[in-house]
Amino acid sequence: MADSPSFRRHPLASSVDLVRWLPSSAASPFERLLAAAIYDPSSGPAASSIRLLPLSDPTSPLASLPLPSRATALRCSPSTLAAATSSGSLHLLPSSFNSDAAAAVPGGAAFHVGPVRGLDFGGEEWVTAGEDGRVHVVGGGGDGRLVARRVWDGKGMSGYEAARWASPAEFATGGAGCGVQWWDRRKGDGVAVQCNGIWGRGIVTGMVHSIDIHSSRKHICVVGGSSGTIFAWDLRWPQQPIPLSGVGLNGTAEPVCESEVWEVHFDTYTQSSDIISSASSKILPVMMCSEDGILAVVKQDERPLELLAEACAINSFDIDPQNPSDVVCALEWESIGVLTRDRDTLVEE
Repeated sequence: MADSPSFRRHPLASSVDLVRWLPSSAASPFERLLAAAIYDPSSGPAASSIRLLPLSDPTSPLASLPLPSRATALRCSPSTLAAATSSGSLHLLPSSFNSDAAAAVPGGAAFHVGPVRGLDFGGEEWVTAGEDGRVHVVGGGGDGRLVARRVWDGKGMSGYEAARWASPAEFATGGAGCGVQWWDRRKGDGVAVQCNGIWGRGIVTGMVHSIDIHSSRKHICVVGGSSGTIFAWDLRWPQQPIPLSGVGLNGTAEPVCESEVWEVHFDTYTQSSDIISSASSKILPVMMCSEDGILAVVKQDERPLELLAEACAINSFDIDPQNPSDVVCALEWESIGVLTRDRDTLVEE
Protein backbone atom coordinates (compact mmCIF):
# COMPACT_ATOMS: atom_id res chain seq x y z
CA MET A 1 0.00 0.00 0.00
CA ALA A 2 1.17 3.55 -0.62
CA ASP A 3 2.63 5.50 2.25
CA SER A 4 0.52 8.26 3.81
CA PRO A 5 1.35 11.14 6.15
CA SER A 6 0.55 8.81 9.07
CA PHE A 7 2.67 5.89 7.80
CA ARG A 8 6.35 6.03 6.88
CA ARG A 9 8.36 3.18 5.42
CA HIS A 10 12.14 3.03 5.87
CA PRO A 11 13.84 0.50 3.53
CA LEU A 12 16.90 -1.31 4.89
CA ALA A 13 19.42 -3.53 3.12
CA SER A 14 18.75 -6.53 5.39
CA SER A 15 15.89 -8.51 6.86
CA VAL A 16 14.21 -6.98 9.92
CA ASP A 17 13.02 -9.80 12.18
CA LEU A 18 12.04 -7.90 15.33
CA VAL A 19 11.73 -4.29 16.44
CA ARG A 20 11.19 -2.55 19.80
CA TRP A 21 11.00 1.00 21.17
CA LEU A 22 13.69 1.90 23.67
CA PRO A 23 12.80 4.06 26.69
CA SER A 24 13.29 7.69 25.70
CA SER A 25 15.86 8.31 28.44
CA ALA A 26 17.83 5.12 27.78
CA ALA A 27 20.53 6.49 25.47
CA SER A 28 19.47 10.01 24.49
CA PRO A 29 17.02 12.44 26.09
CA PHE A 30 16.44 14.15 22.74
CA GLU A 31 16.20 11.35 20.17
CA ARG A 32 13.57 8.61 20.10
CA LEU A 33 15.31 5.29 19.58
CA LEU A 34 14.51 1.84 18.24
CA ALA A 35 16.19 -1.53 18.66
CA ALA A 36 15.93 -3.93 15.73
CA ALA A 37 17.04 -7.51 15.14
CA ILE A 38 18.70 -7.54 11.72
CA TYR A 39 19.66 -10.57 9.62
CA ASP A 40 22.01 -10.16 6.64
CA PRO A 41 23.37 -13.47 5.29
CA SER A 42 25.64 -11.58 2.89
CA SER A 43 27.67 -10.14 5.77
CA GLY A 44 29.47 -13.37 6.68
CA PRO A 45 29.98 -14.30 10.35
CA ALA A 46 28.22 -11.11 11.51
CA ALA A 47 24.99 -12.06 9.75
CA SER A 48 22.84 -11.31 12.80
CA SER A 49 22.92 -8.28 15.04
CA ILE A 50 20.90 -5.99 17.26
CA ARG A 51 21.07 -2.40 16.04
CA LEU A 52 20.32 0.88 17.76
CA LEU A 53 18.35 3.06 15.32
CA PRO A 54 17.23 6.70 15.56
CA LEU A 55 13.56 7.16 14.74
CA SER A 56 14.44 10.18 12.61
CA ASP A 57 16.46 7.95 10.26
CA PRO A 58 16.30 4.18 10.98
CA THR A 59 18.55 3.52 7.97
CA SER A 60 21.56 5.00 9.85
CA PRO A 61 22.37 2.80 12.88
CA LEU A 62 24.03 4.41 15.89
CA ALA A 63 25.47 1.15 17.26
CA SER A 64 25.38 -2.59 16.66
CA LEU A 65 25.80 -5.75 18.75
CA PRO A 66 26.67 -8.94 16.79
CA LEU A 67 24.84 -12.14 17.71
CA PRO A 68 26.05 -15.73 17.24
CA SER A 69 22.88 -16.65 15.33
CA ARG A 70 19.58 -15.18 14.16
CA ALA A 71 17.53 -13.38 16.81
CA THR A 72 14.31 -15.13 17.78
CA ALA A 73 13.11 -12.84 20.59
CA LEU A 74 13.73 -9.23 21.60
CA ARG A 75 12.54 -7.46 24.75
CA CYS A 76 13.28 -4.25 26.68
CA SER A 77 13.25 -3.56 30.38
CA PRO A 78 13.62 0.03 31.66
CA SER A 79 17.42 -0.33 31.62
CA THR A 80 18.26 -3.45 29.60
CA LEU A 81 17.75 -4.85 26.12
CA ALA A 82 17.58 -8.64 25.84
CA ALA A 83 17.82 -10.83 22.75
CA ALA A 84 17.49 -14.60 22.41
CA THR A 85 18.73 -16.57 19.42
CA SER A 86 18.09 -19.60 17.25
CA SER A 87 21.15 -21.32 18.74
CA GLY A 88 19.69 -21.09 22.26
CA SER A 89 21.67 -18.19 23.73
CA LEU A 90 20.51 -15.14 25.70
CA HIS A 91 22.19 -11.73 25.47
CA LEU A 92 21.66 -8.76 27.80
CA LEU A 93 22.82 -5.27 26.91
CA PRO A 94 22.30 -1.94 28.69
CA SER A 95 19.81 0.25 26.85
CA SER A 96 22.67 2.69 26.37
CA PHE A 97 24.26 0.04 24.09
CA ASN A 98 27.45 -0.04 26.17
CA SER A 99 28.85 -3.27 24.78
CA ASP A 100 31.47 -3.50 27.56
CA ALA A 101 28.63 -4.22 29.98
CA ALA A 102 26.99 -6.90 27.83
CA ALA A 103 26.39 -10.33 29.37
CA ALA A 104 25.29 -13.63 27.87
CA VAL A 105 24.15 -17.16 28.63
CA PRO A 106 25.42 -19.46 25.88
CA GLY A 107 23.15 -22.00 24.27
CA GLY A 108 23.77 -25.69 24.97
CA ALA A 109 22.88 -28.54 27.28
CA ALA A 110 22.97 -26.32 30.38
CA PHE A 111 20.52 -23.79 28.93
CA HIS A 112 18.57 -24.13 25.66
CA VAL A 113 19.24 -26.38 22.70
CA GLY A 114 17.69 -24.69 19.69
CA PRO A 115 15.61 -21.52 19.29
CA VAL A 116 14.46 -19.52 22.33
CA ARG A 117 11.08 -18.07 21.32
CA GLY A 118 9.68 -16.84 24.63
CA LEU A 119 11.44 -14.02 26.49
CA ASP A 120 10.24 -11.46 29.03
CA PHE A 121 11.37 -9.36 32.00
CA GLY A 122 9.70 -9.73 35.38
CA GLY A 123 11.06 -7.05 37.69
CA GLU A 124 14.43 -8.59 38.55
CA GLU A 125 14.57 -11.70 36.39
CA TRP A 126 14.06 -12.83 32.80
CA VAL A 127 12.06 -15.87 31.75
CA THR A 128 13.03 -17.87 28.66
CA ALA A 129 11.03 -20.60 26.92
CA GLY A 130 12.33 -22.60 23.97
CA GLU A 131 11.38 -25.00 21.24
CA ASP A 132 13.27 -27.63 23.23
CA GLY A 133 10.50 -27.56 25.86
CA ARG A 134 12.69 -25.94 28.50
CA VAL A 135 11.73 -22.98 30.68
CA HIS A 136 14.36 -21.00 32.61
CA VAL A 137 14.39 -18.04 34.98
CA VAL A 138 17.56 -15.96 34.53
CA GLY A 139 18.93 -13.45 37.03
CA GLY A 140 22.16 -12.00 38.36
CA GLY A 141 24.42 -14.21 40.42
CA GLY A 142 25.82 -11.40 42.58
CA ASP A 143 29.23 -11.49 40.89
CA GLY A 144 28.21 -9.95 37.58
CA ARG A 145 27.44 -13.30 35.96
CA LEU A 146 24.03 -14.44 34.77
CA VAL A 147 22.56 -17.51 36.43
CA ALA A 148 19.89 -19.58 34.70
CA ARG A 149 17.66 -21.81 36.81
CA ARG A 150 15.69 -24.45 34.96
CA VAL A 151 12.03 -24.39 35.91
CA TRP A 152 10.86 -27.08 33.50
CA ASP A 153 12.24 -29.48 30.93
CA GLY A 154 9.74 -30.90 28.45
CA LYS A 155 12.50 -33.17 27.08
CA GLY A 156 11.45 -32.40 23.53
CA MET A 157 7.87 -33.62 24.00
CA SER A 158 6.50 -30.08 23.80
CA GLY A 159 7.88 -26.78 22.57
CA TYR A 160 7.32 -23.19 23.67
CA GLU A 161 6.87 -20.11 21.49
CA ALA A 162 5.87 -17.40 23.99
CA ALA A 163 6.41 -16.32 27.60
CA ARG A 164 5.10 -13.35 29.58
CA TRP A 165 5.43 -12.27 33.21
CA ALA A 166 2.31 -11.27 35.12
CA SER A 167 3.98 -10.51 38.46
CA PRO A 168 7.38 -11.23 40.06
CA ALA A 169 5.98 -14.66 41.02
CA GLU A 170 3.76 -15.52 38.04
CA PHE A 171 4.22 -15.93 34.29
CA ALA A 172 2.47 -17.54 31.33
CA THR A 173 3.84 -19.65 28.49
CA GLY A 174 2.41 -21.06 25.28
CA GLY A 175 3.53 -23.09 22.33
CA ALA A 176 2.96 -26.06 20.08
CA GLY A 177 -0.23 -27.97 20.71
CA CYS A 178 -0.19 -27.28 24.44
CA GLY A 179 -2.37 -24.21 24.86
CA VAL A 180 -1.36 -21.72 27.56
CA GLN A 181 0.20 -22.51 30.93
CA TRP A 182 0.18 -20.38 34.07
CA TRP A 183 3.15 -20.76 36.42
CA ASP A 184 3.08 -19.59 40.04
CA ARG A 185 6.50 -19.84 41.69
CA ARG A 186 4.93 -19.53 45.14
CA LYS A 187 3.44 -22.98 44.53
CA GLY A 188 6.69 -24.56 43.41
CA ASP A 189 7.91 -25.51 39.96
CA GLY A 190 5.33 -26.86 37.56
CA VAL A 191 2.22 -25.57 35.83
CA ALA A 192 -0.42 -24.18 38.19
CA VAL A 193 -3.25 -23.82 35.63
CA GLN A 194 -3.53 -24.76 31.97
CA CYS A 195 -5.83 -23.61 29.17
CA ASN A 196 -6.23 -25.89 26.16
CA GLY A 197 -6.91 -22.94 23.85
CA ILE A 198 -9.51 -22.20 21.23
CA TRP A 199 -8.56 -22.47 17.58
CA GLY A 200 -9.83 -21.43 14.17
CA ARG A 201 -12.32 -23.52 12.19
CA GLY A 202 -13.06 -25.76 15.11
CA ILE A 203 -9.51 -27.15 15.30
CA VAL A 204 -8.33 -27.61 18.88
CA THR A 205 -4.62 -28.03 18.14
CA GLY A 206 -2.43 -25.21 16.96
CA MET A 207 0.44 -22.93 17.81
CA VAL A 208 0.60 -20.10 20.32
CA HIS A 209 2.95 -17.43 18.96
CA SER A 210 2.44 -14.52 21.37
CA ILE A 211 1.02 -13.72 24.81
CA ASP A 212 0.38 -10.37 26.46
CA ILE A 213 -0.80 -9.56 29.98
CA HIS A 214 -2.14 -6.14 30.93
CA SER A 215 -0.48 -4.50 33.93
CA SER A 216 -3.83 -3.56 35.51
CA ARG A 217 -5.53 -6.94 34.87
CA LYS A 218 -2.90 -9.53 35.60
CA HIS A 219 -5.42 -12.36 35.66
CA ILE A 220 -6.19 -11.93 31.93
CA CYS A 221 -3.94 -13.10 29.07
CA VAL A 222 -4.49 -12.34 25.42
CA VAL A 223 -3.12 -14.94 23.03
CA GLY A 224 -2.31 -14.93 19.28
CA GLY A 225 -1.66 -18.05 17.25
CA SER A 226 -2.51 -20.25 14.29
CA SER A 227 -5.22 -19.65 11.67
CA GLY A 228 -5.80 -16.03 12.63
CA THR A 229 -6.84 -17.01 16.14
CA ILE A 230 -6.80 -14.47 18.96
CA PHE A 231 -8.40 -15.28 22.29
CA ALA A 232 -8.41 -14.05 25.87
CA TRP A 233 -7.89 -16.31 28.87
CA ASP A 234 -9.27 -15.20 32.23
CA LEU A 235 -7.94 -17.13 35.23
CA ARG A 236 -11.28 -16.63 36.97
CA TRP A 237 -12.82 -18.91 34.31
CA PRO A 238 -9.79 -20.93 33.14
CA GLN A 239 -11.69 -23.40 30.98
CA GLN A 240 -13.72 -20.79 29.09
CA PRO A 241 -11.36 -18.88 26.75
CA ILE A 242 -12.96 -15.90 25.00
CA PRO A 243 -12.53 -15.84 21.18
CA LEU A 244 -11.67 -12.40 19.78
CA SER A 245 -10.79 -13.43 16.21
CA GLY A 246 -11.27 -16.65 14.27
CA VAL A 247 -13.98 -19.28 14.61
CA GLY A 248 -13.99 -21.08 17.94
CA LEU A 249 -15.65 -24.14 19.39
CA ASN A 250 -18.11 -22.26 21.58
CA GLY A 251 -19.09 -19.45 19.22
CA THR A 252 -17.82 -17.20 16.51
CA ALA A 253 -15.70 -14.09 16.28
CA GLU A 254 -15.05 -12.22 13.07
CA PRO A 255 -11.58 -13.18 11.77
CA VAL A 256 -9.17 -10.33 11.15
CA CYS A 257 -6.83 -12.60 9.14
CA GLU A 258 -6.47 -16.26 8.20
CA SER A 259 -2.74 -16.72 8.72
CA GLU A 260 -0.35 -16.87 11.67
CA VAL A 261 -0.78 -14.09 14.22
CA TRP A 262 2.84 -13.33 15.06
CA GLU A 263 2.39 -10.83 17.86
CA VAL A 264 -0.33 -9.39 20.12
CA HIS A 265 -0.22 -6.44 22.55
CA PHE A 266 -2.89 -4.70 24.55
CA ASP A 267 -3.45 -1.37 22.79
CA THR A 268 -2.99 1.32 25.42
CA TYR A 269 -3.94 4.07 22.95
CA THR A 270 -7.31 2.74 21.79
CA GLN A 271 -8.43 1.69 25.22
CA SER A 272 -8.06 5.20 26.68
CA SER A 273 -11.30 6.27 25.02
CA ASP A 274 -13.22 3.13 26.03
CA ILE A 275 -12.03 2.10 29.44
CA ILE A 276 -14.28 4.42 31.44
CA SER A 277 -17.47 3.18 29.81
CA SER A 278 -16.40 -0.46 29.47
CA ALA A 279 -17.62 -3.09 31.88
CA SER A 280 -14.84 -4.41 34.11
CA SER A 281 -15.24 -7.87 32.59
CA LYS A 282 -14.76 -6.68 29.01
CA ILE A 283 -11.47 -7.49 27.30
CA LEU A 284 -9.48 -4.34 26.52
CA PRO A 285 -8.55 -3.65 22.85
CA VAL A 286 -5.72 -5.71 21.37
CA MET A 287 -3.37 -4.93 18.47
CA MET A 288 -2.02 -7.74 16.31
CA CYS A 289 0.22 -8.36 13.29
CA SER A 290 0.13 -11.32 10.93
CA GLU A 291 1.90 -13.37 8.28
CA ASP A 292 -0.48 -12.02 5.63
CA GLY A 293 0.48 -8.42 6.33
CA ILE A 294 -2.31 -7.20 8.60
CA LEU A 295 -1.85 -4.76 11.48
CA ALA A 296 -5.18 -4.29 13.22
CA VAL A 297 -6.96 -3.51 16.47
CA VAL A 298 -9.35 -6.18 17.74
CA LYS A 299 -12.12 -5.37 20.22
CA GLN A 300 -14.44 -7.81 21.93
CA ASP A 301 -17.81 -8.11 20.14
CA GLU A 302 -16.85 -5.48 17.53
CA ARG A 303 -15.53 -5.51 13.98
CA PRO A 304 -11.72 -5.44 13.73
CA LEU A 305 -10.17 -2.09 12.84
CA GLU A 306 -7.53 -2.57 10.14
CA LEU A 307 -4.61 -0.14 10.38
CA LEU A 308 -2.31 -1.58 7.70
CA ALA A 309 -2.64 -4.16 4.93
CA GLU A 310 0.82 -4.87 3.54
CA ALA A 311 1.85 -7.06 0.61
CA CYS A 312 4.29 -8.91 2.86
CA ALA A 313 4.33 -10.34 6.37
CA ILE A 314 4.53 -8.02 9.37
CA ASN A 315 7.01 -9.95 11.50
CA SER A 316 6.82 -7.85 14.65
CA PHE A 317 5.48 -4.58 16.05
CA ASP A 318 5.69 -2.49 19.19
CA ILE A 319 3.60 0.32 20.67
CA ASP A 320 5.64 3.20 22.08
CA PRO A 321 4.97 3.10 25.86
CA GLN A 322 5.64 6.85 26.18
CA ASN A 323 3.67 7.83 23.04
CA PRO A 324 1.14 5.01 22.45
CA SER A 325 -0.23 6.73 19.34
CA ASP A 326 2.99 5.61 17.59
CA VAL A 327 3.56 2.05 16.38
CA VAL A 328 6.72 0.62 14.81
CA CYS A 329 6.66 -2.60 12.79
CA ALA A 330 9.13 -4.91 11.05
CA LEU A 331 8.12 -5.66 7.46
CA GLU A 332 9.30 -8.83 5.75
CA TRP A 333 10.38 -6.88 2.66
CA GLU A 334 13.44 -5.49 4.47
CA SER A 335 11.97 -2.33 5.91
CA ILE A 336 10.73 -0.71 9.09
CA GLY A 337 7.33 0.99 9.17
CA VAL A 338 6.27 3.75 11.57
CA LEU A 339 2.55 4.42 12.02
CA THR A 340 1.32 7.56 13.79
CA ARG A 341 -2.33 7.43 14.85
CA ASP A 342 -4.78 10.15 15.70
CA ARG A 343 -8.26 9.77 17.11
CA ASP A 344 -9.75 9.55 13.62
CA THR A 345 -8.04 6.19 13.10
CA LEU A 346 -10.03 4.73 15.97
CA VAL A 347 -13.34 5.08 14.15
CA GLU A 348 -14.02 2.89 11.14
CA GLU A 349 -15.49 4.74 8.18
